[in-house]
Amino acid sequence: TVAIASRGERGMIDRADWNPIGGGESGYIAPDPSDPNIVYAGSYFGYITRFDKRTEQAQNIQPWPDDTDGQGAANLKYRHTWTEPIVVSPHDPRVLYFAAQVLFKTTNGGMTWEVISPDLTRNDKSKQQSSGGSITKDNASVEYFDVIFSVAESPAQKDLIWVGTDDGLVHLTRDAGKTWTIVTPKEVPEWGMVSLIAASPQDAGTAYVVVDRHKMDDFRPYIFRTHDFGKSWTKIAAGLPENSYVHAVREDPKRKGLLYAGTETGIYASFDDGVHWQPLQLNLPTTPIHDLVIKDDDLVVATHGRSFWILDDTTPLRQLDPTMAGAEAHLYAPRLTYRTRIGHTPLRGRPLGENPPAGAILSYYLKSAPKDEVALEILDSNGKVIRKFSNREAPEVLPPSEFPDEPRPQERLPAEAGMNRFAWDLRYEPPTKLPGVIYDEGRPRGALALPGAYRVKLSVAAKSWTAPLEIKLDPRVTTSRADLEKQFELMTKLRDRQSQMNDAILQIRDLRAQLQALRKRLARDLAAKSVLASTEELDKKMTPIEEEMIQVKTKASEDELNYPTKLNSKLAYLQGAVDSADTAPTQACYELFEELNKQLGGHLARWSEIVAKDLPALNELMRKENIPQVGVAPPGNTH
Repeated sequence: TVAIASRGERGMIDRADWNPIGGGESGYIAPDPSDPNIVYAGSYFGYITRFDKRTEQAQNIQPWPDDTDGQGAANLKYRHTWTEPIVVSPHDPRVLYFAAQVLFKTTNGGMTWEVISPDLTRNDKSKQQSSGGSITKDNASVEYFDVIFSVAESPAQKDLIWVGTDDGLVHLTRDAGKTWTIVTPKEVPEWGMVSLIAASPQDAGTAYVVVDRHKMDDFRPYIFRTHDFGKSWTKIAAGLPENSYVHAVREDPKRKGLLYAGTETGIYASFDDGVHWQPLQLNLPTTPIHDLVIKDDDLVVATHGRSFWILDDTTPLRQLDPTMAGAEAHLYAPRLTYRTRIGHTPLRGRPLGENPPAGAILSYYLKSAPKDEVALEILDSNGKVIRKFSNREAPEVLPPSEFPDEPRPQERLPAEAGMNRFAWDLRYEPPTKLPGVIYDEGRPRGALALPGAYRVKLSVAAKSWTAPLEIKLDPRVTTSRADLEKQFELMTKLRDRQSQMNDAILQIRDLRAQLQALRKRLARDLAAKSVLASTEELDKKMTPIEEEMIQVKTKASEDELNYPTKLNSKLAYLQGAVDSADTAPTQACYELFEELNKQLGGHLARWSEIVAKDLPALNELMRKENIPQVGVAPPGNTH
């Protein structure tokens, strides 16, 4: 749990989740943004490769392919380390930077390299001698000193490049390397390693420098900020733990002054350009955060040995301001949502990464846990409520899970003090639910919302807040709007007919329970023999109707292999077929629906006749005997 606010006040974010997406440690790799099949990766003594996924081949493209193992760095042509920066220009994907004590540049995938800087390090030969002394020498380039350790070209201005070295220097060029200026912050301790430079994506003159001195037993956090191309610097570390040095800092690309810092013990955020910092740890393990990146609206971090993690949807952080901290509640405007058929891994116990929650991530803030109902409604473009969630939603009665790792539906709205998050799966209301029902091949659900404009409404007590929500079609899908509407129409018909069927089943079961209670109460009443006989006759007439609509003998999914499936499973399976992809339904789907719909219509007609004739006749008989009458609740009100 974490509180996020501006200027040290208790804030609006204290509940959210990170998702792990892989394993291992962070390292220097650079995918080609213009070709997803090409990836550049580095290793020791200046080894850099260009990997092509299409051929599964990795070409050595070292600027100087010399094997320097076993040698000190003092007399080498180029000094390299194991984790050297490999940077693709944000302005031209053909431009790639690589580093030694000088900065290299290529525009042809490493076939040729150009040196665009002088030696930018201190070049202290006393620190470039053979490692290991007279006992056992160990020289594999990780021991080499006086090298460039960080490179950043400004996303806001082409050819403006920042360079930091492992011996504590910062340089800047504003003309693609023709001239260089030393701009090292005065407060940088001598020999501190400039582990990362982050150039602002919004302002060319702004950059953030991280200095690491833990190898000198100095574990203090060092972050420096400039707004004037390095002419002046400000140290910004207030709020960071005194004994947790910093690995990385990044500025949010959409909200200026929103910073994220990865430290040796976790992650922090600042809403005021580094003046104050506060934790953003949430459920993230306490582990070193070696680097981080903001991809669209998600924050991705690389940890040391605890996998990659993603904080899905940072839009609430971008909308925070100090005035919200005093509000009773606040609904954040959700980000643009794409209608895709992805979601969390079905079996989370497996060693797999997780996708973000399926659908629209809806975030809202509550100053305190409310005593009244909290409701979240989704409205279509006409203002009609198409889905409602509540913190008082009764949990669905499900049969015992046969698969321990199977995720259970989460429809109850969280309503705790602080930040709350709920994922709407973009589906309309499902059919009326039957407690503990078994379905043979998938549970029924509502139709997917069509692309378009919607609104989200948060209600707490007598107050409400609304925010727009835009849903777009998966960009990989080319299905026409007309075909999507055909799918939506058939899905809705299937949903409505299943609701009518389930309402009837609930009414039958409710009436049976009343009749059973009546028979138990009148069992020894000789004067009630005719009533008892009528109740048994009524039960016999409605039981076959129920048994054709639902298989009453199943207690687990495998039972469907023994007892024939009935209408509930057949309609649910057909709905799954219609919903299997973003396409119009097949002709077979329409034909089967008509057949099943006809069968269901016959069963419902028989039930309606019982309700209209047999039930009143029984009640008339009971009235004559002064026995309280029985009945059925209207659809939607049966429990």
